[in-house]
Parts: sequence; C-alpha cells; structure tokens
Amino acid sequence: MSENNWTFENIPDLSGKIIIVTGGNSGLGYESVKAFAKKGAEVIIASRSPEKAEEVKIEISKDNVSGKIRVMYLDLADLGTVKKFASEFRKNYKRLDVLLNNAGIMMSPYFKTKDGFEGQFGINHLGHFALTGLLFDLLDKTPGSRVVNVSSGAHKQGTMDFSNLMFNDGKGYSSMKAYGRSKLSNLLFTYELQRKLEAAGKDPIAVAAHPGIAMTNLGRYMEKKIIIKILFPLFKWMAQDQSMGALPQIRAAVDPTVKGGQYYGPGGKKERKGYPVVVPSNKASHNSEDAKKLWEESERLTGVKFSL
Repeated sequence: MSENNWTFENIPDLSGKIIIVTGGNSGLGYESVKAFAKKGAEVIIASRSPEKAEEVKIEISKDNVSGKIRVMYLDLADLGTVKKFASEFRKNYKRLDVLLNNAGIMMSPYFKTKDGFEGQFGINHLGHFALTGLLFDLLDKTPGSRVVNVSSGAHKQGTMDFSNLMFNDGKGYSSMKAYGRSKLSNLLFTYELQRKLEAAGKDPIAVAAHPGIAMTNLGRYMEKKIIIKILFPLFKWMAQDQSMGALPQIRAAVDPTVKGGQYYGPGGKKERKGYPVVVPSNKASHNSEDAKKLWEESERLTGVKFSL
C-alpha cells in the first residue's frame, strides 16, 4: 500500500499500548477510539458526557475489538476536572503511549469556562495544555510516546493578540476569530513543546493533525447561521466522512515513521479531503516568539508547569 494511501490497514499492532482520546465519544474521536481498540490498544475515552461515552464503548466493543475501552470523566472547561482526571489516571496506569488531544468546540457564541477563560481558547487550548502537563511525566517514562494536538485549516485565519488574548468580556470577539486563534494556539503549542523536548533530550514527540473538511457534529453552533444553511449542500459535496477525516490524527498517533513537529492533514486539493500526509502550516504557527509567550501565558493561567 503506498505511502500516500495510508488507511486503517496501515495501523500497526497496538497491543499493550495505552491511549487517551479526549472527546472520544463522537466524531473524529469516536473513529480514533474504534481504530485503536480494533488494533489491540487500551483506549481511555476522556469525555464530559460519560453516559454517551459508555454507549459508544458498548457499540464499539461489539465490532471485533481486541483491545479494551474505558470511560473517564473529563471536562476541559473546568481545570478542576482536568486535575482530577490526571490524578485518577495516574492511580490506574504507569505508562501513557499516546495522548490524543482531540476534543474541541467550533465557532461558539462568546462564553467563559468555569475558570473564566474565553470558551474556545479555554477548551481547545488551555484545557489540553494543562492535561498534557499533568500527564507529562508518564509520557516521559514511556518509550516512543507522543502527544497529538488536533488543529484545523482555520489556524490560517488566527492571529495572536497577547494584549487581549481571550477577548476580555467579549471585546472584539467573533466566533471565527476566536476559533482561528485557538487552532493557531494548538500548533504554536505543538511546535514549542517539540522544541523543548529536543532541547531537553527527551524521548516523547509532539505532533499535530487536522481533518480537512469532515462531516462531524463539531459545527453544531454554525447550523443556525443562515449562510451555513444556504451553503450546506456545497459544504457536504466538499467534505469527506468522519472516518476519513480521522485518518490524519490516527496516523499522527500511531505511524512509526512519524517525526516530532510534523503536521498531518488530507493530501487532496487544498487539504479538504484525501489520505493523510505531512502538510505545511502557515508562517504564524512557526513564530517562536509567539510560541514562547503563549507557553508562559498558558502556564500562568492554568498553574501547570511541565517537568522539562
């Protein structure tokens, strides 16, 4: 099978691997959990909807699965639950092969998380930053481990404004601006983490991925917009199903040839759909000064520091 037609069949045996998938009860996360469990991994669905996740666990387990699936509660909009999740995980596991930071929200109205963060930035970036930091020592102890952050082509619309990073009290807020900033932050975080790992001579790697245009429930906040209703037939024609949309993050998580700092996405026209390949991200995502500022601000806001 060619390198450019990487599919489920290319996934290696994952027996003995421990993988966390945030938001693993639907969409791209669901497809990732299913793929990993079928290949023998023990997969933890980290979800703010444990009831739905349990239903997914039962559904996937019926489908010729050789691995195990476990559900654990995690709400990325509440750092208290992030810390509790990490503590509970550490009581039960002594290794972590893959942390797939998949969960996210897209183009929501302005709101604040329990900790007072702008919603999209808080959930899409800060929650995952904190989770990664709290579990880093387990990743560090596990040979060949990796962190995979799920970004989006929308990172190209993102800009970093550290004087108003979270659109204070809605100042200057638009759902697209905030989403783009959160997705740009995912990449800045990935690349800065990889730089720090290399500088410290650490074994884990940090990788990113995006799904192109995939038919998932992520766009639920967009469905009420008139323009979206009008353009939906075109969007559906351009999009791929969620099983194909999940392949870039699955490949980033388990392909043995993956290197730290790579970014995976669909290989088709404008990265909208297609088989997963290494793709470029924009110049802003490689701004090391912005990455350092974001890291420092993320540490300050979450109170979480990495053991690097």
